[in-house]
Amino acid sequence: MSTTADSRIRSVSGTTVVLEGHDIDTDRIIPARFLKHLTFDALGNHVFEDDRKQQHTQGTVHPFDAPERAGAAILLTSKNFGCGSSREHAAQALYRWGVRAVVGETFGEIFRGNCGTIGLPCVSLSSEDAQEARKIATADPSVQAEVDLVQGVFRVGDREFPVEISPSLQEAFVAGTWDTLTELLKTAGEVKDTAARLPYVNGFRTA
Repeated sequence: MSTTADSRIRSVSGTTVVLEGHDIDTDRIIPARFLKHLTFDALGNHVFEDDRKQQHTQGTVHPFDAPERAGAAILLTSKNFGCGSSREHAAQALYRWGVRAVVGETFGEIFRGNCGTIGLPCVSLSSEDAQEARKIATADPSVQAEVDLVQGVFRVGDREFPVEISPSLQEAFVAGTWDTLTELLKTAGEVKDTAARLPYVNGFRTA
């Protein structure tokens, strides 16, 4: 992933993992029983846990278990990815597995917002372009892809497709302001000074 020390995310590049099917919800991305974990650290081990087990039982291999997809940075999906409940664990599970950008047709709005808060861009392609991109990525697991947030395009192999992303999210990624904690820490001194002047924070003491 192309980033700088100040949290700017200008592009994400790497190999791909492809998930076919519409309406893949957050319950499938990370089953509810894993929400009891005290931290997000181990969630990557359980992303799509039930789907992966089901395919293994059926004698097939889930894309997230395919050896040739190990280390993929870009997830290609279809319509309404991340719909359903608002659990932030879904975004965290994908990120902890290694996904650094999601390219799809449409997304659940809360899921896309949760991804934005951890620096995981979700960008949309037209239905036709998304199908073509998935076709290219499926045919060649080693093909290199790039989400270029500055130019607003997705490149895979020798093809380039325009992406849709809200201007505010695009600006936040490129400028590095998606990382709200870092932004808060930049002004820690001002926050401390302001808090000192607020009577309901300093116990109603006056100078």
